[in-house]
Amino acid sequence: MFRYVGTLVFAFSAVALGAAGDVSKVNGSIDVAAGQQAGDVSTVNGKLTLRRGARVEGRLENVNGDFVLEGATVGRGIETVSGDVLVGAGSRVENGIQVEKNRGWSWNKSDRPRVTIESGAVVNGTLQFEREVDLYVGAGAVIGPIEGVAPQRHSLP
Repeated sequence: MFRYVGTLVFAFSAVALGAAGDVSKVNGSIDVAAGQQAGDVSTVNGKLTLRRGARVEGRLENVNGDFVLEGATVGRGIETVSGDVLVGAGSRVENGIQVEKNRGWSWNKSDRPRVTIESGAVVNGTLQFEREVDLYVGAGAVIGPIEGVAPQRHSLP
């Protein structure tokens, strides 16, 4: 129990103080504040939000829960199984986006994840889909190659 509390205190402290340390949770959302930095950021079940100017030097990953990038930067890519991904205008993701095949029990979400890349966003690297997704790409977005299961593509203004 003490170790769990200690981990949570570290996670909140790292994000609050702008340290580039790793932030990890099992259940619960993580919010990287505007202008703050972190190393790898991960949660099993929870939403990951990066505010304007936030920077994740490492990887951003979860199993269940959404990703919201509001003009933020991710250095080593995004990985999920069933989370929706929104890469907002002004955001930059290096090393692509990976949506993995669900290899375990499907608890809640059986529909396709939605991956949205708004105009003005950049995703360098491969968009790798091991399962079906709905892919929305803005006209002014820059994305890398798409591999794996062909996504259902939709256009954004």
